[in-house]
Amino acid sequence: MTSVSALLRPLAITMGDAAGIGPEIIVKAYQQQPALLQGSFVVGDIATMRRATNLLASAGQPAWPVAEISSPQQALGLLPRCIAVFQMGSPLETVPWGTVNPLAGAMAGQCVTWAADAALRGDVCALVTAPLHKEALHAAGSPYDQFAGHTELLQDRAARFLGKPVSDVPVRMMLANDELRTVLVSIHVSLRNAIDAVTYANVLQTVMITHQALTQVLGRSPRIAVAGLNPHAGEGGLFGREEMDVIIPAIRAACTQGALATGPWAPDTVFMRARHQAGRADEFDAVVAMYHDQGLIPVKYLGVEHGVNVTLGLPLVRTSPDHGTAFDIAGTGQADAASFIAAMRTARALAA
Repeated sequence: MTSVSALLRPLAITMGDAAGIGPEIIVKAYQQQPALLQGSFVVGDIATMRRATNLLASAGQPAWPVAEISSPQQALGLLPRCIAVFQMGSPLETVPWGTVNPLAGAMAGQCVTWAADAALRGDVCALVTAPLHKEALHAAGSPYDQFAGHTELLQDRAARFLGKPVSDVPVRMMLANDELRTVLVSIHVSLRNAIDAVTYANVLQTVMITHQALTQVLGRSPRIAVAGLNPHAGEGGLFGREEMDVIIPAIRAACTQGALATGPWAPDTVFMRARHQAGRADEFDAVVAMYHDQGLIPVKYLGVEHGVNVTLGLPLVRTSPDHGTAFDIAGTGQADAASFIAAMRTARALAA
């Protein structure tokens, strides 16, 4: 059941990169799930959102009106079947579909910064971010070129709000769908640097962030499987000692702090053991993966259109669809809004 507090506050959606599919999937979500999107608003550019509605109208979809609002609270009073947009700064000049554009990158960065600050102040109940393009964000220049993506930018805003250094606001990426949850020790770094990031402190911190976040979601301690780094989880040191020297001590420390963590398990089988399917018992509620691709390939293989990205450790609720800007199909009307809708459902549930 949604809390009274959440009902009294709107939900913010950031538009994402204007040259990508973000505006399109937002409009499709409003059209396909109007009740779910009621009480939400888009932080972005009015002309860009109208371009997306016109794109879909030309393909035979109903043309939904786009209404400008001047404050988040106004979104709660709009009539159904209307897309509320909070104009972020000056209007954005039209950018071509499917191209890296620094203007689109800057607008996307501004939208995330504003929406994060609004969520931290409590003006909105949650934040759902449409995809931004990392290259365009970097091309926008300072201050956005110092962030690899959403996660790092949100972490920076949270640290500023709390008056802490970024290192004191640890966050982790969780990718989830109806069948599998996976949380990553490291995110957007090279594979070489990702291996270096498998430290006792980072593994322990990841397990505990997962424990704390999923305890709130499940109402009980989650069963956490910790994947190994090496093939066969090191095979007793034959294929590497990271499991013995780093991961096992971190798991033991997490258990002394109340986590139900086990492992390290062989990375090539642990995700199958954690997969939830009708008619079979899953062994784990989440898998802690040692690096980006180890954890995300299994989730995305099960269906990228259903995956949701959740940032754990932030003092706000943030979800995102489990895909990028899809420049190759931007402007064609082919984008699937399923993952974005799943992200909306997850945000509503977490904000309840």
